[in-house]
Amino acid sequence: MAATINSSYGACLVSKNIYNGKGKLKWCVREDSTRGVDNGWRFLSEIDSEEYLADSNNWCILAYESVIEIEPAVLAIYDMPVGTELTLMQEGKRKFFIDTNTGKEITLYK
Repeated sequence: MAATINSSYGACLVSKNIYNGKGKLKWCVREDSTRGVDNGWRFLSEIDSEEYLADSNNWCILAYESVIEIEPAVLAIYDMPVGTELTLMQEGKRKFFIDTNTGKEITLYK
């Protein structure tokens, strides 16, 4: 499946809850890539449980551009390094990322 990804940003793993519109994108984690096309990003929804995520059938491989279409805010984090763990927050119309480990807001420059 990954071989069919034609993306300048590469591919990433996305919870099917996000893909199917059941849950909103909430957590963004960048791991070491597992294949050439894999950019290392993993996206989880606010309704995902550890049990749900442990089942590989509950994940899909998407081009990063497809994730941007679902949640445009992720365009700003693409270049963040492996080891990044972020939580997407929303206050009114304002969306921003919090470093999941420190609780501090991430300042992103476009």
